[in-house]
Amino acid sequence: MCSIHWPNTDCKYKVYISQTFCFYFPNSPIYKRSPDLTKNPMTKSEQLLRIDDHDFTMRPAFGGPPIPVGVDVQVESIDTISEVDMDFTMTLYLRHYWKDERLSFPSTNNQSMTFDSRLVKKIWVPDMFFVHSKRSFIHDTTTDNVMLRVYPDGNVLYSLRVTVTAMCNMDLSRFPLDTQTCSLEIESYAYTDDDLMLYWKKGNESLNTDDRISLSQFLIQKFHTTTKLAFYSSTGWYNRLYIHFTLRRHIFFFLLQTYFPATLMVMLSWVSFWIDRRAVPARVPLGITTVLTMSTIITGVNASMPRVSYIKAVDIYLWVSFVFVFLSVIEYAAVNYLSTVQERKERKLRERLPCTCGIGNPDEMMIDPQITGYGSMDVNTTGNYGIPENGGRQERILAQVALNDPQITGQVKASRSYVNIWIDTHAIDKYSRVVFPGAYILFNIIYWSIYS
Repeated sequence: MCSIHWPNTDCKYKVYISQTFCFYFPNSPIYKRSPDLTKNPMTKSEQLLRIDDHDFTMRPAFGGPPIPVGVDVQVESIDTISEVDMDFTMTLYLRHYWKDERLSFPSTNNQSMTFDSRLVKKIWVPDMFFVHSKRSFIHDTTTDNVMLRVYPDGNVLYSLRVTVTAMCNMDLSRFPLDTQTCSLEIESYAYTDDDLMLYWKKGNESLNTDDRISLSQFLIQKFHTTTKLAFYSSTGWYNRLYIHFTLRRHIFFFLLQTYFPATLMVMLSWVSFWIDRRAVPARVPLGITTVLTMSTIITGVNASMPRVSYIKAVDIYLWVSFVFVFLSVIEYAAVNYLSTVQERKERKLRERLPCTCGIGNPDEMMIDPQITGYGSMDVNTTGNYGIPENGGRQERILAQVALNDPQITGQVKASRSYVNIWIDTHAIDKYSRVVFPGAYILFNIIYWSIYS
C-alpha cells in the first residue's frame, strides 16, 4: 500500500490523485511502501540454508531410495527398575545422523553450524519414537535439550536428551535369585523401510554408557544392541533398533530382610522340643509367635511384588519354612494329646491293681516276660523308654510287681491292653530334635543348589 503526503488539499481529490499516481508511478520516490508486519523476517542462517526454497514436509530424496539414518545412544542413567509395574526408567542422549542436500551451504573453511530447537521445527527430522514406552519427555532445563548441527555438505547431526519409561517383561519365577533382560526399542513412526533405513551407526560401539551407572538392587552385567524388522499388518515393515541390558539382582538385601529372619523363626520353633511337655504356657505361646511372625514375613514380601500367577523362589522358601514352624506346633499338640491319653490309662490301671505298700526294694524285682512282653533284665537297663517322668518309673515297677501275683495275673491277661499302655511321649520330642533340623538342612541344600 503506497501513500503520498498532500498538504492543504481536499480529501476527495487527494485520494483519487494518490491512487492514480501510485498506479502509474509505482517506483516514484515521492511515496513510500508500508511494511508487511504479518511476515516474519528470516534470519541470516535461514537465508544461508535456503529454508523457504524447499518443502521440508517431505523427506530428503523423496521418491528415491530410502534415506539412511544412523543412530547412536549415550546412556546417562538407569533411574528405576520396578517389579510391580514391570518397567524401567532410563535417561539417555539420542543422536541421529543423516544427509539432507537441501541444507547444504557454501563454506570456505568447512565449518559446521549449530542450532537449537527453534530451527528443528522448520526442517525435516526423523520421527523416532520408543516402542512400548509408557512415558517419555525431552528435558527443557534451562532450555530445550536439543541440538542440531548442519555441515556444509548437508550432513546433519540431531541430538536430544530424553527420559523414557518403558515396559520390561520380567520372569520372577526365580526371584530374588533372578537375572532380568530389558530392552529399549526405537523405531520410525511414519516411514517404512522403503522410505527410511534405520541402523546403528557404529554397530555395538554405537551404545555408550556412563561408568558411574549403578543400581541399588541390581548389578548391570552388559549392554548390547540389535536390529530387526517389525511388521504391522496395516502399514508394512519398519526398521527397529534394540538396546538390551542384562541385570542381576543383589541377593544380600533379601538375605537380611527375608531369608535370615525366616530361618531364625524356624530355629526358634525348635526350642519347644527342649521344653517340658507339661509347660503349656511356655510351649504354646512360642509356637503361636513363630507362626504369626512367619505370616508377617510372607505378607511383607508379597506386598512389594506383582500378583503373578506362578510361584516364585522366595515363596517356596517362605512357605516351606512356614510348614516347619506349623509342624512344630502340631508336634506339641500330638505330644500333649498322647500324654493325656496315657494319664487316663494309668489311672484306670491303678484302680485295677492292689496296693503295693510295704515292698522293701522294688528295684530288685524282675519283670515277668510272659505278662509284659519284656525279656528278663534289670529294670535299670531299660532306660527311659516306657517310663514316665516324676515317679512314673517306680509306679511301673510297682505295677509289674503286682502283676507277679498269680491272683491278678489272670485278670491282667484278660485285658493285656492295660499292661503295655506306657507310651513314651518324651521320645517324640527327642526324635523331633533330630528330624526337624535334619530335614530343614536338607531342604536348604536342595534349594540353594537349584537357585544359586
